This record gives sequence, C-alpha cells and structure tokens, in this order.
Amino acid sequence: MGWIDRIRNAFSPRAEQNSINTITMEDYARMIGGGAVADTGIYVSPETALRYTTVLICIRVLAESVASLPCILYRRRQDGGKDRAVDHPLYRVLHDQANATFTAFEYFEGTMCNLASRGNGYAYVDRNSKGQTIGLTPLHPDPVTITQAGDWTPKYEVTLPDNTRAKLRPSQIHHIRGPLPKGYVGRSMIALAREAIGLGMAAESFGSHMYRNGVRPTGMLEHPGQLGGPAIENLRTQFADKYSGLENAGKPIILEEGMKFQALSIDPVDAQYIESRKFQRTEIAGIFRVPAHLVNDLDRATFSNIEHQTLDFIVHSLRPWLKRWEQAINRDLLTPGERSEYFAEFLIDDFLRGDFKSRMEGYALGIQNGIWNPNEIRIRENSNLRDGGDEYWKPTNMYPPSEGGKAPTPAKAA
Repeated sequence: MGWIDRIRNAFSPRAEQNSINTITMEDYARMIGGGAVADTGIYVSPETALRYTTVLICIRVLAESVASLPCILYRRRQDGGKDRAVDHPLYRVLHDQANATFTAFEYFEGTMCNLASRGNGYAYVDRNSKGQTIGLTPLHPDPVTITQAGDWTPKYEVTLPDNTRAKLRPSQIHHIRGPLPKGYVGRSMIALAREAIGLGMAAESFGSHMYRNGVRPTGMLEHPGQLGGPAIENLRTQFADKYSGLENAGKPIILEEGMKFQALSIDPVDAQYIESRKFQRTEIAGIFRVPAHLVNDLDRATFSNIEHQTLDFIVHSLRPWLKRWEQAINRDLLTPGERSEYFAEFLIDDFLRGDFKSRMEGYALGIQNGIWNPNEIRIRENSNLRDGGDEYWKPTNMYPPSEGGKAPTPAKAA
C-alpha cells in the first residue's frame, strides 16, 4: 500500500474500525514533507522551518551569498595560469543563464536553498551532441530517490512535469551533496537540529499568542458574590471581546457589581522568554555557521570586529559550500576528456574587498612591487583601461644579482 493510500484510509470513516490503516502524527509528518514532530509538539520540516525567522535569515544569507558570487569556467594554461573559457557553452550556463527560464543567479539561489534546508541539490543536465552542458533545470529534492546499480554507481528517479516518474543516468543529473553525507545523499541541518529549531519555533509562537491575547497573560476578575456557570461564561466572553487583543490594548476596564481585576503579572523577562529567544537565535546561527551579526544579533558586534566576523564567515562557512559546488560542477558538468583542461571556480574577491583607503594602499604596494600593473587594478575597480597601463613596475633595489642588484644604466644617446 502506498503512502497516499495510507493517508486516505487513515482519514476515512472506516479508519477507526481497522487499526492497520491508522497512522500516527509522526508517520504523517514523514510522509508529507520529510519532517517530524519535535518534543515541543511543533512539526518541523524544511518548509515549516522557513517560517521561523532565524532559519529563514540563515538560509537567505547562504543562498544569496553563493548566488551573488560569479561562477567562472576557466581553461588551464601551459604556464600554470588560467583564462576564462568564454567559448565553452558551460561558461554562459554558470555565469549568465542556467536555462531559458532561470538566470544563473536564480539557479544558484534556489539550489542553495535546497542544499541548506534539505541537504541536497539536484538539476537535470541538458547536453549537446558533443556531451557539453548547455543547460541546467533545477529539481525539487523531495521526490528524488537514489538507488545503486551493480557497479555501485547511483541511479536517480525523478518526477517529471507531467507527474510521471523517470529513471535518469548519473550523466543526466547534477547532484550537490550537503554536509555530513550519508551514502549518496547529504543530510539536512534542519532534520539534525530539529529540537533546537522546534524550541525556537515554539518560543516565537508563544510570543505571537501572548500579543494576540493582549500582550500580558490573563488576569483574574474577583466578584464579591457567587456566580453561576452561565454567568461566568458570559462574563468571560464579554471581557474577552472588549479587552483582549492588540486593538483593545490600553482601554480602561469598566467593572460592575463590585468586581475587581487583578493581573497575573508574569513578566516575559522574568520567565526568561527574551533570553531564550536570543539563545535559540545564536544557537541556530551556529548550526548554519552564520555569524551572529548576520542574523541581527549585534550584542557583541563592534565596528572593529564586524570585518573580521565577515572574513570568518567567508573562510569557515562559505568556502566549504563553494568547494562542494566547484567539485560537483567539475564532476557532473564536464566530460571526462574536459576535466584536465577546464575547471570551475567562484570569485570571492568582492567579499574580500576592504574599505576604499585599505584597497588603495594595497593596490599601491602591489604596483610598486611589480605584482600588478595599473590596468589590472583598473579592471578590479570596474574602470576602463588606459594607455601605458600594462607596464609592470620594478623597484630599483629588487633587480637580480646578474644585473648587479640595481637597475641597468641606460645607454647614452649617440
């Protein structure tokens, strides 16, 4: 019996008569989206976790950071250098347009969201007659299943646009695995950190209900006499209609028949509500390896350490993701004969750019020591080239011993 039939039978009128067809909440959660119920009672899945602001921010930071970095296809040179392989069809796919519908930015952003939330990113590879990649169509990870062939190679089964299932060869799939891979698949950080995320979602839900019910917890109405059941219920309904909710906040309370209102003042700070939310925000940011200041936690951020935190984010968070992408691109999107000549690499120079003064000082040292020429600096700064800017400078005290350790004496004019 398929899982759709199990759900249908579980909610049918005869479900109570046949215990074999009934399913638990945990079974249902796994079936509809790979999620599960945390100990807080909150259902946590990649979709529901995105409604929790800290998870949403972390995934956005990772996805938009990766997508904003240009992915360049290079051709290796004999001298050890590299040139942009603009004549290869894969160059445009990675840099400009993934396919007729998705730009390169949209493709990387969407696939990175799947990687960060579900642990896997998939795309269908469109190739030309030479076997070169000419397009990438992103696939939703949830319906993709992987099995092994007799030679240990993976076999992929995906859902096509017409809702039919098809088996694809490894050469037809671009698969990026997330952290802590288990077999042929990566593992979802949301699934592994379900309890921490569920606790954060529960705290956020608690805050929402607290505001909906009037910002403060319910108080007590004291009546000098004794009220019957219907009178108590009518009083509760009338009081809630007039005084609960944000729209009624601040209204004066009018009481009759000698009644008194006594608030049960449990301050959220006393209940450690605010501290709990801060802790969960920091903990979840650490799970995704996103610096605290990028999830709006600025308690320990200063003007002097923000730049170092950003550098730490590039080195310890972004770089592992970029390596996964680069090596999966080289494996899946280049033919075996092309891998020795071509390779893909993300440009992270823009993230490493300091402030204007620091950049200019660094450029000046690079030009003075012959590392760059002025035109190379102008390209980095998105400026047009100038005449005479291709010449490399060499300090007069840095000439080789064969030239006497100093600049050669220019010949005198005849």
